[in-house]
Amino acid sequence: MSERPGVASLCETLPIFPLAGVLLLPRGRLPLNIFEPRYLAMTRDALAGDRLIGMVQPSDPNQPASGNPPVYPTGCAGRITSFAETEDGRYLITLTGLCRFRIREELPLHSGYRRVIPKWDEFASDLRNPREPGFDRERLMRSLRSYFDKHQIKADWDAISSVPGERLTTSIAMVCPFEPSEKQALLEARDVDERAKLLTAIVEMAVMEGPSEGGGIRH
Repeated sequence: MSERPGVASLCETLPIFPLAGVLLLPRGRLPLNIFEPRYLAMTRDALAGDRLIGMVQPSDPNQPASGNPPVYPTGCAGRITSFAETEDGRYLITLTGLCRFRIREELPLHSGYRRVIPKWDEFASDLRNPREPGFDRERLMRSLRSYFDKHQIKADWDAISSVPGERLTTSIAMVCPFEPSEKQALLEARDVDERAKLLTAIVEMAVMEGPSEGGGIRH
């Protein structure tokens, strides 16, 4: 089996896609519906290069999404692993999370989209083979059942119970409609153990507070 690439092999310039409440984690899969002209250009350029796009969240929820709002300094780069073009000119892509990064510097706009110089070294462990997190899985599962009931989310519990812990933590963290600040905290968790424990705490708090409204995502 070949070794996973190291941070030295990652790009020096990275396009970023700011989306509030959207989380990409290493080895997670994020489907996106691309229709804005600047992000269509970003996708075309990524496909012509290393296929990497950095997902980040705006740091100020009051800023309009149509502009170039300030963003959190930490994001996650994903590689385009699926691509389709619709008849009306949209792109349907899937990003597979590769490695987190910190923004060292933001560059001038290119074709309307934003680019940064990323710092990868702090998150080199994202590129290593995953390991199972050490957390109370039964506690998380109990809280998830209550959370899904409150949000009227249907789930295949037999399938969920059989998913490895790291994949379970990643999937739940990405798909549940948590607050943007909670999503960012999950992204910045030191390792999978810390992320799993934080996820459990967030789900338990959400159950105590009751259901909140969610919605679909278009980009």
